[in-house]
Amino acid sequence: MTSAARTAPRRLARAAQTAIAAAAVTDVFRMVALRDHYLHPTDASLRRSGLVSMVFVNLMTLTTVLFLVWLARSRRNAQELSPEATVPSPAWTIGAWFIPVINLIAPRRSVLDIGRAASPSWEKRDTTLVNLWWAAWVGHALVLTAANLAAPGSLALLVVTEALFLTAAVLVGLVIERVTTLQAAALRVTVPVAAPQP
Repeated sequence: MTSAARTAPRRLARAAQTAIAAAAVTDVFRMVALRDHYLHPTDASLRRSGLVSMVFVNLMTLTTVLFLVWLARSRRNAQELSPEATVPSPAWTIGAWFIPVINLIAPRRSVLDIGRAASPSWEKRDTTLVNLWWAAWVGHALVLTAANLAAPGSLALLVVTEALFLTAAVLVGLVIERVTTLQAAALRVTVPVAAPQP
């Protein structure tokens, strides 16, 4: 018998966390530039807001890809660590994020299931962390939609939207860290693998 050690997706976690931080900071600049253009429309403000928006969209695309790749890898590890645990299928883990209305509920459940399957050390505070992140994320989406529909230039809604986005960014970074750390601890145990037959 030989042993094969698996590893938690630490590099993916760090890449996703870095991209999330960069996107959050860029979004602050984007919202300020958009509000400035809304209040004082000029060619210069249009170019500035367009450039910052383009950078933000590219960063968010990268962030989304890195986060979903990290989530898929964490799901696979969770299934290997706890084969009897209920974890979402690979397709549902990713697909649920893109289905309207369902994407307000199902992804949170997937992250909770992956976290719980990762380790028996999952605690109530870990569930609370996921719930706080999800509340900030959904709150951001709802306030942003309301702001765009009802009051596109409102400073108050801009501040609330950005506060929720930054809060969600910090909390999802902590969720990524917690799940990755629990998986790393659980995966330090080597798994016996049958020796190849002659």
